[in-house]
Amino acid sequence: MNHFFVCLLVSLLVATTAFAQNSIVRLEGQVVCCADCWAEADRTKEEFGTAEDLLKAKGCVEGGDPTLLAVREGDQFKLYQLALGKYRLPGKNWLEFVGKRIAVNGSIQAKKETSIIKVDSLEVLAPSPAERDSAKLIGMEVPLKLKDLSGIDQTLDAFKGRIVVLNFWATYCLPCRTEMPDLVALQNEFAALGVQVIGASTDTAEDRSKVLQFVKETKINFPIWVGATTAATVRFGLGNALPGTVVIGRDGKIAKIISNVIKPAELKKQIEAMLSAPVGTNEVAVKKSATKEKNTEVSSVPS
Repeated sequence: MNHFFVCLLVSLLVATTAFAQNSIVRLEGQVVCCADCWAEADRTKEEFGTAEDLLKAKGCVEGGDPTLLAVREGDQFKLYQLALGKYRLPGKNWLEFVGKRIAVNGSIQAKKETSIIKVDSLEVLAPSPAERDSAKLIGMEVPLKLKDLSGIDQTLDAFKGRIVVLNFWATYCLPCRTEMPDLVALQNEFAALGVQVIGASTDTAEDRSKVLQFVKETKINFPIWVGATTAATVRFGLGNALPGTVVIGRDGKIAKIISNVIKPAELKKQIEAMLSAPVGTNEVAVKKSATKEKNTEVSSVPS
């Protein structure tokens, strides 16, 4: 009889544990690319999600590191590994959510010392710190003066009246090489409509031979300037991130900041919206309208 009650008690405990693990919960927190990056600073004092963090995140996520959700519990944070339940990612991984604050509904499972949240639905609550910093520059005019490959001074101010796609890159940057064909295609498609791609390299004038070789290999068809510094990329809201791209309206004011490899379809949509606006229209308003539409589409994703 005692043996029977022991078995019954064990069965009840197992059933209770299984029920607790499979019950639906709601968690709110910030998406983190990996535990190592999160542990680089005291996150109660230094916020995660800067432009530099987002650049590192690409390597972490695509390298297979588990993507985590950092949930505040009192004065500390608990990390939950994100896993797919009923929710379907819009991309191939969680990268586009890194740094953002989100709310997820799903079931929690324990695997050794790891807590896993199987996501059934997801809602974006707030942008990353990098996105917030970039937003402050939208509508601002930021000057830039660099030398071209002939040693002649060039300025952004000279391109007012055209839409400028300003891409910061370097010969040693592999992701920069990856996106160059898309920028070349963009220049081919939109040049006649008043769009100008400009490549601002962080390589110096002394690296001219390397830059020329890079231009030849990637078949670049737009102006290349050299000598861009970290101070310049920071002023444009990109931090130390490479590659980084800034879209500048015909009025010379920043319309969009991309702190990573460009997404050609999204960038083309942005440019087409700006081109369709009458000359003299506040292109920042066009950008904000497009952003609002996009946020409406992705902020709440049904399971």
